[in-house]
Amino acid sequence: MATDLPYRVEEEADLRIPLSDGITLSAKVWRPVGAGAVPVVLEYLPYRKRDGTAARDALTHPYLAGHGYVCVRVDMRGCGESDGLFQDEYSPQELADGVEVVNWLAAQDWCSGSVGMMGISWGGFNGLQIAALAPAPLKALVTICSSTDRFADDIHYKGGIMLGENPGWAATALSWFSVPPDPALVGDSWRDIWLERLENTPFLAERWVQEQVRSAYWQHGSVCEDFSAIKAAVLTVGGWHDGYRNTMGILLDNLTAPVKGIAGPWNHKYPHIGSPGPQIDFLGEMLRWWDHWLKGIDRGVAEDPAYRVYVMDSVAPETAFTHRAGRWIGLDQPRGADELQYHLNGAALAQQAGPVARSVQTDVACGQGTGEYFPFGFGPGELPDDQTADDGLSLCFDSDPVGAALDIVGQARLRLQLSSDQPQAQVAVRLNDLRPDGGSALIAHGFLNLRQRAGAAQMVDMPVGEAVEVEVLLDQTAYHLPAGHRLRIALSPSYFPFVWPEPTPVTLTVTAGQLHLPHLSGEGVAVSFDGPKGAEPLEFIRHSPRLETKETQDAGGHIELVVFGDDGLVENPETGLVTSQKVHEVFSIQRGQPASAKASFAWERSMGRGDWQVSTQSSVSLKSDGADFVINADLTAQEQGEVVFERKWTARVPRR
Repeated sequence: MATDLPYRVEEEADLRIPLSDGITLSAKVWRPVGAGAVPVVLEYLPYRKRDGTAARDALTHPYLAGHGYVCVRVDMRGCGESDGLFQDEYSPQELADGVEVVNWLAAQDWCSGSVGMMGISWGGFNGLQIAALAPAPLKALVTICSSTDRFADDIHYKGGIMLGENPGWAATALSWFSVPPDPALVGDSWRDIWLERLENTPFLAERWVQEQVRSAYWQHGSVCEDFSAIKAAVLTVGGWHDGYRNTMGILLDNLTAPVKGIAGPWNHKYPHIGSPGPQIDFLGEMLRWWDHWLKGIDRGVAEDPAYRVYVMDSVAPETAFTHRAGRWIGLDQPRGADELQYHLNGAALAQQAGPVARSVQTDVACGQGTGEYFPFGFGPGELPDDQTADDGLSLCFDSDPVGAALDIVGQARLRLQLSSDQPQAQVAVRLNDLRPDGGSALIAHGFLNLRQRAGAAQMVDMPVGEAVEVEVLLDQTAYHLPAGHRLRIALSPSYFPFVWPEPTPVTLTVTAGQLHLPHLSGEGVAVSFDGPKGAEPLEFIRHSPRLETKETQDAGGHIELVVFGDDGLVENPETGLVTSQKVHEVFSIQRGQPASAKASFAWERSMGRGDWQVSTQSSVSLKSDGADFVINADLTAQEQGEVVFERKWTARVPRR
């Protein structure tokens, strides 16, 4: 890690940024001493800079500041040490505040007038969203693990089907926003601030279950509504082992502003700390981007390929990797220049079309090899396992061994002609690599609520027994299929717990289909990155070990997946804050009864310093029947072991 930086860095723990309604937001600032007025790099998040992101902030912001930028890490309204109340993710208030923050920063005498934004996940989302509002000082941004469409490509719904992580994310948010500001920064008012926040806690799980089509709620904050609104230069970055794999290609295809993309093998982490490796000098890449767009320094950015992409080698499936073999290439577009077409023909994936007339029935056990929606490193075995068991419960179409190696790069599409014996139906599509060692490795998957086959804005029942044509978009990927391997398309009418099942068993009958597979045809140049760099890490003091377990039980017709993660008790040596977090997730379903699906998520969180100790316990659960979703949530807060707040929520939401 770097200790010899061009500038010495000074820190300010609590800069108060005033907003027009009298609210102030809390920011931690890293300034390069003696640099004069320089551009500002802003990261704007709800995740509590004093504890939630302190470790990664310590690696990142001092390093960037030491190279001549003022780095500002702002807690959103109602979060951390900022004033006000949190409303919802990406609310109009959040984005309006962000615009005010950008303009305020640009007006400070230590700022040159140019601002960049950076962020991963929430910060990657709102960076794009604020850029679409086009505050004049915002000249460039770096968006990592983000989305352009909040309904089609986020943690709530996929292909119009509710994700199993939709209630899980509501539980995570409930827990994150349940703890108070740090009294060391806000003083004796901490308790009043905390209680006001608790009293105004939104019931997000209900809202996110209510919005089952692509309504105005999801259109807000979806920059795909008007790509031309973004004027700032965009570096879009993501990982093949994350849930947000599509944004890089979508932005490269649609932005009119300057844009470049990087797609690596990583999970839901910054590329200098993510896994699987190889990690890269991502901070160096950001500095090149900022130097070019915020300082006007030629760092060779214009000569970079539009898309630098890591093509993963075929490897035996594992639920965790430290390193993923592959190679880096540079492309002018986010896909291979050629397209290979396969047809469904009997049980084959063939070069020629032929009769199919094959059926598959709901088996709720299909989906046990799925892995997490976005692997984050908190919990065991997050990546997809060998797909053989799920393949055995699916309708499969296999190709002959490929005669020459095939580099699949881009988004595969599967056109299907199928019918359903129920008006409510869904289809899960997996593209797998059948390896000579007998394994089945997931290349990409896609999903479609068949009632949204004509568009995500409305539900239209399937005509029972009548064949319809649909198209399923698979997630983008970059995958090297060696000669002698075979491709498999696996179709199933359910895929729990990754997506929520329809309430009634379904039989899908497939009569035709065509796979469109983008691949390289000799194009692309070899590219490389330096290894990861960063500032000195913040070495937390660990008072108890981490513990992670994952277990699937299948007995008496009852299938249950239990995931437990305990981050242990850790102390921040700079602030003295001692924190802990635990999560317990349970997904269950009864064989033959898709309406029996249930999911529950329970969190425990604590923080303290000396005699000051607080803790919260929260949970969200979701179950369904033929007509409704039933959501329950609860939140308890304690100070010094005494309960100071309790609330329970419940809602019954009609299935649309």
